[in-house]
Amino acid sequence: MPANYSLSTWVWVPLRRETVFPFFADASNLERITPPILSFRVLTPPPITMRPGTLIDYRIGLRGIPMKWRTEITAWDPPSSFVDTQLRGPYRQWIHTHTFEEQDGGTLIKDDVRYSLPGPAAIGRIVNRFLVQPDVIRIFEFRHTALAEALGVAERTRVGAVTIKPAP
Repeated sequence: MPANYSLSTWVWVPLRRETVFPFFADASNLERITPPILSFRVLTPPPITMRPGTLIDYRIGLRGIPMKWRTEITAWDPPSSFVDTQLRGPYRQWIHTHTFEEQDGGTLIKDDVRYSLPGPAAIGRIVNRFLVQPDVIRIFEFRHTALAEALGVAERTRVGAVTIKPAP
């Protein structure tokens, strides 16, 4: 049985969600908010129409190892939320729920990810602790900063910690 993990984080931006959500609805913006060290590229040709069932292919480089990643949009509820689920990639499971809530005259953007690693749970726990968890935390911290800069609100953004804990 694999070890499962739950990641949670948030960022608040001083913009209405009707302004923020379209940024996320454009899959090409993922390249803007992903650290360059991952060599992340969207392979699916534009335009990508986001809706349940949309498949998006990417290329990433994890620790110098190139690989392909495919996700499916499994839920799409603009401007409130969407879910992307890994179909092929480095994880046994990766389900990323994005929510957008109006708060304090701006938008609270929440990321909740449930993930597990391939292989036996005991090895997965070690790999997660020393490699995956620190990398994923850095990726989401970069994402917070890059998002605020892309939206032009870097000085007025609030961010929450990236927390990862075992999930049932």
